[in-house]
Amino acid sequence: MKKDKQIKEFAKKLLRLSLDGEDLSPERVDGVLQALSKNPPRHHLAVLKEYLKLVQREIAKATAVVTHAGSLSPAAIDAIRSRMTAKYGRSISVVASEDPSLIAGLRVVVDCDVYESSIASALSSLQTSLS
Repeated sequence: MKKDKQIKEFAKKLLRLSLDGEDLSPERVDGVLQALSKNPPRHHLAVLKEYLKLVQREIAKATAVVTHAGSLSPAAIDAIRSRMTAKYGRSISVVASEDPSLIAGLRVVVDCDVYESSIASALSSLQTSLS
């Protein structure tokens, strides 16, 4: 139990070293990994796994995954980026992918927050209300 807590605390310290202000810095992550490879800590695999989870979480917090049906204009992507950046108070990058199963509309996922306005979600909620 104590070992797990120490590993998590060490991984959090490594994450803090990887941040440039509030943003994750690829150069700092690379520096942390190089330092760890030169001087591996005790239980290095567990530390690396915990550090990976924390880094993935930081990346998810800074990325908006936009799934859309049909085409999406660059202006719409820029509008989504600016709205999400304003809402979360940090720089958000946008990754867009097409999903015809949405029928029409889009879904935006930032970390654990999901914003959806699609025909598929409306039909799904209609189906659950009827059954």
